[in-house]
Amino acid sequence: MNQLLDRHLKGDRTIWVVALLLGITSLLAVYSASSWMGWRDHGGTFRILVKHALMLAGAGGIMYASSRLRYTVYSKLAQIFLWATVALLVLTLLIGTNVNGASRWLAIPGVGITFQTSDLARVVIIAYLARVLGRQHDEPWTFRDVLLRLLLPVGAVCGAILPANFSTAALLLATCMVLMFIGRVPVKHLLGICGMAASAFGLLLLLSKANPDLLPRLQTWQSRLENHGGSDRDANYQVNKAKIAIVHGGFLPNGPGTGTSRNYMPHPESDMIYAFIIEEYGSILGGLGLLLLYLILLSRAMRIANRCDRPFGSLVAVGLALSLVMQALVNMAVGVNLVPVTGQPLPLVSMGGTSMWFTCLSIGIILSVSRSVYDAQAAAKSERPATTAHAA
Repeated sequence: MNQLLDRHLKGDRTIWVVALLLGITSLLAVYSASSWMGWRDHGGTFRILVKHALMLAGAGGIMYASSRLRYTVYSKLAQIFLWATVALLVLTLLIGTNVNGASRWLAIPGVGITFQTSDLARVVIIAYLARVLGRQHDEPWTFRDVLLRLLLPVGAVCGAILPANFSTAALLLATCMVLMFIGRVPVKHLLGICGMAASAFGLLLLLSKANPDLLPRLQTWQSRLENHGGSDRDANYQVNKAKIAIVHGGFLPNGPGTGTSRNYMPHPESDMIYAFIIEEYGSILGGLGLLLLYLILLSRAMRIANRCDRPFGSLVAVGLALSLVMQALVNMAVGVNLVPVTGQPLPLVSMGGTSMWFTCLSIGIILSVSRSVYDAQAAAKSERPATTAHAA
């Protein structure tokens, strides 16, 4: 059994276990939370379970396949796909599937599958940044280089995401800024980027007053900020129901299938799945346990990055892990009413389509870096006895 695992599941075993536990949690929680959808589905909840299980299986296959590739391949792919991804983001704004006033999904012709191009863009831009930062690792940065090689691609990606999805654009920009800081970009240049980004966003807000179509979801953003933490029950209906679910959950697990918030809480299987998990599994196991899994993922990625001998591997592992964990923290913060509703899913847990595929692609790349690190360590250990014997 161990030989079989060693042959196929290479890389950091802890990350494999974390991904498995998140997948099992997703399967149980989505099946229980989506039972309200059974009445409108001819196949009932079992069909929903099978569909979600197939999506998880596909995500696991993507994670396995991406972990088997050498991680340096992703450096080259990111350079190739960067501007193609920007074009896809613009295309999504123009002809993408519109849901609640936001064009975030693009249909794949002939397949019948839609995907959020922002999920693809997140992986591509982080890998691209890791490539550029890694190549400049030991050389000083000029502000001109920062503008052309860092700010231009990051601004293009985040700017194309912004009109339809403010929270994703903001999270991605924050992740990129942290990655630049880790990549030794001078703080004065990072402050300049922040100032330019804030000025550009302010100008965009002013232009949107004259042309509302420029930011079609501006009113939604304003209402969420104004009503956050307020007493308006209608405006805070979703969050109020999530808080009720958390209170019903208590500290200890109640058991799978015991949650009743699925009958009244909007989107218990996606946006508010964290509150639903706490209702069924308690604040200790469901709440803190889930948080711990994401923090373990981040800590293992940092450990891998510290041991990787190439800057690109270190940066891409930390960047992708940081992106996933920040998204998870935002989803959790929404569920407990710390921040306004954002619509960010809980990575690898929320019911969704292709979003979990790109999540598993990110984890697969991290595993690929870890595989390279552990293979190098194993090779070094095997050489030591031979060297010692030769010296004797």
